[in-house]
Formats: sequence, C-alpha cells, structure tokens
Amino acid sequence: MSGEGRRWFEQRKEFAVKPREVVPDTPDLWTRCPTCSELIYNETLAANAQVCVCGHHFRIDALARLTLLCDSGSLIFHDRQLSPVDALGFVDSKPYHRRIEETRRQTGSNDAYLSASATIDGVATEVGAFEFRYMGGSMGSVVGEAITRQIERAIEYRRPVVIISASGGARMQEGVLSLMQMAKTSAALARLKDEVRMPYISILTHPTTGGVAASFSMLGDLIFAEPNALIGFAGPRVIQQTIGEALPEGFQTAEYLLEHGMLDQIVPRLKLRELVARTLRQLLSLPASQEEEQGEGAASA
Repeated sequence: MSGEGRRWFEQRKEFAVKPREVVPDTPDLWTRCPTCSELIYNETLAANAQVCVCGHHFRIDALARLTLLCDSGSLIFHDRQLSPVDALGFVDSKPYHRRIEETRRQTGSNDAYLSASATIDGVATEVGAFEFRYMGGSMGSVVGEAITRQIERAIEYRRPVVIISASGGARMQEGVLSLMQMAKTSAALARLKDEVRMPYISILTHPTTGGVAASFSMLGDLIFAEPNALIGFAGPRVIQQTIGEALPEGFQTAEYLLEHGMLDQIVPRLKLRELVARTLRQLLSLPASQEEEQGEGAASA
C-alpha cells in the first residue's frame, strides 16, 4: 500500500480510525478519546495498554503487542534483516524503492511484520504481529516470507502459532509477488496442521482487510478479535456499489462477524494474554499454570 493509499485508507469512513487528538498547549501530555471525547493523561493511557476507560482501543505498534502478549524477557526475534526490493520498478506518485527508504527511516523497521519465538505463560510459541505504520501493514514478499518462516519454525519445534493481524492487504507495489503470499502462507498453515497438529490462533485488530483477511488471518483454529475492529476483504463502499444494495448496520465490524459465526470471540486487549495462555494450555492438553490457578482462586474468592 502506497503512502497515498494509506492516507486514503485511513480517511475512508468505513475504516474509521480517527487520529488521537493532542490537546493544544499541552504537547505530549493529554489525548482526547475519539469515542467518548474524554481527556486522558498519556501516562495513564500507556499504563492501560492504550485503551480508554470507555473501551476505545487506540492503535499500538507490533512490538507493544508482542510485549503485552508474551512473558517478560522471553522474546527472541527472527528475520528482522529481511528487506523488500523493487523487483517491478514500480512507480506511482514516487518510485517504490524511495517509499521503502522513507518508511524504513520513519518506522525503524525493514518491513511490516515482526516475528519471534517466545513463551506465553510458560508455553513456547511462535508469535508475530503486523506493523501498521509500515505502509499500512501491507503484505509483500518479505511479510509473506517472515510469516512462512515463523510457521516452519513452529513445525520444526512442534510449537503453536499466534499471529496478530493489522493490515490493509496485499502490497500493490509488488503485484503478483505480494498476491502469491496468500497461497504461500496458507500452504504453510496446512503443513502445521497436517504434519505436527499444532494449533494456530489468529488475532484480528483494526483493520484486517484485503489479501490478509482472505488468507491466513481467517484460517485460525480459533479466531479472536479486538472490539470494533474492521474485518473484511473489500471495503463496504466497493461492496455496496457492486451489489447495488445498502449494507447492514455495523457491517464488517468484529461484532457483526461474531454474530454471523465468523469469529470465536471478541477480546479486549487487556484480557488477551490471559485468554490466549489458557487456550493454548487447553489445546495442548497442558496443566493449568500457577498464574492461571492464582487467577481462578482470586475469581472464586
């Protein structure tokens, strides 16, 4: 997705991610929630994983997502050296190779996906998360390769896979090279199931769309989503123009998909780690951890 494409994406009403409002004359101190309009002290927001008291989930980066999900100090990152190339010599308003350079400087990342080996409440897992700041989290050849390698590590070491998606879809600047990643990643997941029967948990955040939604993100043994996340292939406007009919209220939101049986559960960000840990232990027939038993004891008390 190009820079202009990402701006269009974020400005579209159906993608409804409003930029946080920094209150004038108080730089870097307060943020106004776009849902409830409350002023939130930024340190309070950070301590609450960028979730407002009203439940609005601000976007966070890939590293923050993995840090929240995994055990402290357990992350071992992989494939961060992989970088995209301009194989097609693609030019829209500027050459693709220039977009790569600019985005790398802005984000400090080589591409839009961060993968690691880690433990989640003691369960060894292969994890990964999209970096939406990198060209709208678009999936090109590097993202597809990183996800495939992550799954192949899980096959080799017989570990479950967790992927957190936040993407506008396949990266247009790489053409068919990006589209083939849909089949490549899906085939790797088939091997995970057929060869080692390890579980795959897919976590969908705002937004999960395009080729990412049409491939591995919707292939999880269990599929969780953050509240109000936009999930779908084409945008509502395109669908409405194609079928010539008005779409239902809340179409393509996580809540709508859950109601229609396409998700297993909507999970607030602060409860995600607990649910994923418990789910992995159940799927792998592992005993409850001390952390889980303490949580259950506190709940019963």
